[in-house]
Amino acid sequence: MFPSFTGNSRRPRQVNLSGRNPNPFATPGSAGGQNVAVVNAQQERIQRQKERERLHAAKTLQRTWRGHNSRAKLKSLWRTEWDAHEHICSEKQADTYHTSYDSAEDSLMQLRLLAHFFDPRSAADVRRLLHYFSRTSWSSNDAVPTSAFLPMAFLKLENHCLRALDHRIDRTSGVKQLSEEIDALLEALWMITEILPHQTALNADKFYHTLARFTRSSQLSQRMSLFQRVLISPLRKIHSETFSAYEGFISKYLIILNLHEFLNVRNGLEELADHVNIRLLAKATADVLSRQQPWELVSNSKFQARLRLNSRERLALLTNFIFFHRKAHNFTKPEAYSGNDDFVAVVSKLLSSLADEIDIEARTFTDSSADVSPQSFDEFTQAQLISLVNQESIGGMLRSTQNQPARPKTSDADSVASRTASTVAQNLAGFALTLLRLFPLRGDEIRMWLYLGSTDKLAGTNESATKFFWDAVRQTHCFRAITRDSKTAFNLLKPRSQSLDSGWQPPRASEVQADDLDDEWRLIFTFMELYTFMLKVMDDEEFFSRSHIGSGRQTMGTSSTRQNALPLTAIQELSTFLKNLGFTLYFNGADLSKASESAWTSESISNYFKHASSHIVARTPMKAEVLKKPSLSIAGLAGISVDYVKGLTTGLLRMIYERDSRRKFLPDDHWLMTSRFDMDSFIPAVVEEEENRSRLDAEDDGEEDWPGEEREDAYDQFLQGITSRTPRIRQVERLRTEQRKLSRQRYLQAVAPRLEILQNMPFLIPFTTRVQIFREFVHLDQIKRRNGYTDPDTWRMAMHSSHRSTGENELSHYHAKVRRKHEFDDAYEQFYSLGSALKEPIQITFVDQFDTVEAGIDGGGVTKEFLTSVTSEAFSPSDGIDFFVENDQHLLYPNPTVVEEKKELLRGAGVQEGTTDWRNEMSDMMQRYEFLGRIVGKCLYEGILVDIGFAGFFLLKWALTGGSGSAPNESGYRANLNDLRDLDEELYQGLLQLKNYPGDVEDFSLNFSVTDNIPLGNGRTTTLTRELKPDGANTPVTNENRLVYISYMARYRLSAQPLHQTNAFLRGLASIIQPSWLSMFNQSELQTLIGGARASIDIADLRRHTQYGGVYVIGNDGQEHPSVRLFWRVMESLNDRDRAAVLKFVTSTPRAPLLGFASLNPKFSIRDAGDDQERLPSTSTCVNLLKLPRFTDERVLREKLLYAVNSGAGFDLS
Repeated sequence: MFPSFTGNSRRPRQVNLSGRNPNPFATPGSAGGQNVAVVNAQQERIQRQKERERLHAAKTLQRTWRGHNSRAKLKSLWRTEWDAHEHICSEKQADTYHTSYDSAEDSLMQLRLLAHFFDPRSAADVRRLLHYFSRTSWSSNDAVPTSAFLPMAFLKLENHCLRALDHRIDRTSGVKQLSEEIDALLEALWMITEILPHQTALNADKFYHTLARFTRSSQLSQRMSLFQRVLISPLRKIHSETFSAYEGFISKYLIILNLHEFLNVRNGLEELADHVNIRLLAKATADVLSRQQPWELVSNSKFQARLRLNSRERLALLTNFIFFHRKAHNFTKPEAYSGNDDFVAVVSKLLSSLADEIDIEARTFTDSSADVSPQSFDEFTQAQLISLVNQESIGGMLRSTQNQPARPKTSDADSVASRTASTVAQNLAGFALTLLRLFPLRGDEIRMWLYLGSTDKLAGTNESATKFFWDAVRQTHCFRAITRDSKTAFNLLKPRSQSLDSGWQPPRASEVQADDLDDEWRLIFTFMELYTFMLKVMDDEEFFSRSHIGSGRQTMGTSSTRQNALPLTAIQELSTFLKNLGFTLYFNGADLSKASESAWTSESISNYFKHASSHIVARTPMKAEVLKKPSLSIAGLAGISVDYVKGLTTGLLRMIYERDSRRKFLPDDHWLMTSRFDMDSFIPAVVEEEENRSRLDAEDDGEEDWPGEEREDAYDQFLQGITSRTPRIRQVERLRTEQRKLSRQRYLQAVAPRLEILQNMPFLIPFTTRVQIFREFVHLDQIKRRNGYTDPDTWRMAMHSSHRSTGENELSHYHAKVRRKHEFDDAYEQFYSLGSALKEPIQITFVDQFDTVEAGIDGGGVTKEFLTSVTSEAFSPSDGIDFFVENDQHLLYPNPTVVEEKKELLRGAGVQEGTTDWRNEMSDMMQRYEFLGRIVGKCLYEGILVDIGFAGFFLLKWALTGGSGSAPNESGYRANLNDLRDLDEELYQGLLQLKNYPGDVEDFSLNFSVTDNIPLGNGRTTTLTRELKPDGANTPVTNENRLVYISYMARYRLSAQPLHQTNAFLRGLASIIQPSWLSMFNQSELQTLIGGARASIDIADLRRHTQYGGVYVIGNDGQEHPSVRLFWRVMESLNDRDRAAVLKFVTSTPRAPLLGFASLNPKFSIRDAGDDQERLPSTSTCVNLLKLPRFTDERVLREKLLYAVNSGAGFDLS
């Protein structure tokens, strides 16, 4: 049967007009019939083409050989002529060796001949060269050639000497003769350099490349003095081309790592530094890296190629560059050279390029031209890098930038001065930002030195560092464009492609604009780092001290912190920039990741296969840059990752937002960006994103990365003996795995851009919208967990039906018998084992002190009473150890000394530390904190409001700690001075006085340690001293480091001391409410979510959403009962405090629901309680029910209602 039946059973005729055999297995020329002629013609044509190619190749070989043979004969003829003129023969050589030339023309003729036939590999030609220089050195002054041909001839001869020296560097045969030849060649090079320094400077690349090879050889130590003369000769004389000599010296010689070891004879590196002009060195190095020198004017072809330096060479250049500057100032007074613009520019560029490749503490670096494994560098290199981190150096940079001459009044000159100041600021910013990345453990010190850089007494009235950087930031194109329009941020953040095959390269002249953007971003990030640190130690009074743009000059009596405060108008401008920048980082995060991944993927893949295609490296390991784990970077800046910028932007923006939340100074709609969204479909879109992310997270939890590192290495070792291609194949697999991970991350960002905004910058969306989203998330989670049965009774019936044999046992886990006055302990004992299953509906049976069960069925109301009772007991003071304590505003936070109190209590009871009983007791305490977090989470999950107030700094940790956002580590909670006010007002005031103390703070005899007072009960206390930093007890607090002390103290009190109990509470909270949901709210909004809105109670809204029972049910006439109307008149006449008291009397919380009383569950209800005019109103708070007698008098109703409210009646009153 044919595949397609046409009705005709005959096989269709196949006509082949191509002349090719349709049989793929047939040999060429096997066609038959008419195709034979075509095939034969094709074969003959191929044979004729091959014959022509062979003939052409033969002609090329013959022509090449004839040319080579002719040149060899001509050179031989020239040698004979040269030897005849020199009278060199075995019997006359000794007599004529030191005879000078008769005339300059004679010397020039011999020089031209020698330059034409010289062969660096020929020992005889080397002897001729040495003979010529011997005669030239003995010539009289009038015998020195003066022809125009002289520079070209000597330059050619110098190249011959360099090649001859290069040829003899690695030779080992004929040691004595070789040594004499090397000495003579070095003498010849020195003579040429002295005679024609200009030409040597133009030839500096080749000159210093050969000397660099010679330095690394074993020949150097025998002739250090002569070599030093040759090395410094092009650098000593100042002429028009000296700059070129320094450029060659920098790009070819100073890139030797461990140069000090090669020049260790007689302190060769220090002697070399003594002969180097430090200003010319700095200027030339800056120009080499920036490529601003107009090299196209130089005819030498060496300037046409870009400078290509790998990691090792850049590290060497940086090390030697720093050492030369330190040596020039006798290794003291770093401020003398750190203020040099060229020094800052060079160090900034080199450090930035090395930030991802070196580990200064471990003394290792990743060489982009070597194997994958890191290589080590010595203590000398480490010492030079560490020397950059000191207060004098950073202070010198700031003083040099601020002591610039005043700007001219003319507009053109002012523009030039402005650009110069901006360039200085960008270089300094790049330097400071790189130091922060390389020395993370000293980050606070570096920020403090920047912060204090202009507050030195010698600084006079110079502007502050913050103001200096702020002025520069405002002038940048990036800042202006993003502040004006958030949509421009994406193109400015997109990484630009950079070639990786040759390591790091300075930018081309055509990339000047792109390079300027890189410098602008570094400047912006440095300012953000500095201002973030400043806000940590700035109190609100200082923050709001400047309501308009001022000069920012320091005057007598003005604190340094107040001096650094920005005007509020400037802060509004800054917050707009940060808001637009952060929005793009999160909302367009997938596109940024895609752009970064595309640049990395295309370059790394092509680079890998470029290496793999060469037989030279076929058996070498893949280069480091190919296997290096990709880091999604911002704008292509090395080491500036997307997560770092997200964290920096979010952290600073949140700090400004918190200030605005405490004391409003920005417009009401300043923070909202609803115009960038379709708000009508926003909530459904966010819910859909949450579903997608949950599904992907579930898939990731069950997905195992293969192969793992250990399995992968073992597999490589096993297969290494089978095929040499296995390691390279495995490397390709690793590369593909990294690409898959990047694609996964980009997809996660793509499916939830709105969630990214809500979790990291929630204030861009209105609060009520976020509350609705939160409730939708909870509802979605209930549907998934309960298989669609969100109603508690329906869920219990489904559970019972699906487990008929064990259903009762399953449901029994969710039932507890709770004693009055012991709610927390009973709940902990019976419900702790549930874990996250506490989300499911629970049933509570209350019993009194006689174990008598209280009447009633838990339809949800008893659960509410249970949760409010547990929280009330757990957060109230007790006779034992309190889990939470109150501040002066009666706001709760975890007891910071609870761990030490428990330990002292156990020691007093005779429990040995480290025993099983000890561990069990400590674990039980942390589990109680965890359970308390679950209870609060259960209240949020069920939408039950509780009358609890938490301290603001503690609530901040709910949203910023342990979240699942893009950058939880960077955007986590950051302790600051203002948060201390919520913890300890006395400590806050003391640190404030310390910060602003005008005298010497060493008078207070403080050090970097802290003493805690631990209560032992019965009024007894003990003390415990801890260090805030290594060796803190021996580190005094001074005027220079007091800001770091304040920062460390705030971090200890707010984060380190209550760490364990806070983490336990948040762990329990996170098991019920996802941290990403909580991250949609700030601290005040979280408090509203817990206890309701603090605004005045809207009686009209409450009345519209009240349900009535009994005789109070509204009939067909739509009229309320007279007693009900009296009740509402009384409610309207009450003040806010009494209204809140009535609401708490009925619902157990004094605040209204976040979304109004329409969202109150159960609904606020009123039913009649008889017509006894002496009876008090009563409530069932579990169902929000007010039992109101049928009062007929408004005054009586008011008195009875307020009396009942203030009597504190409990759940069992009704």
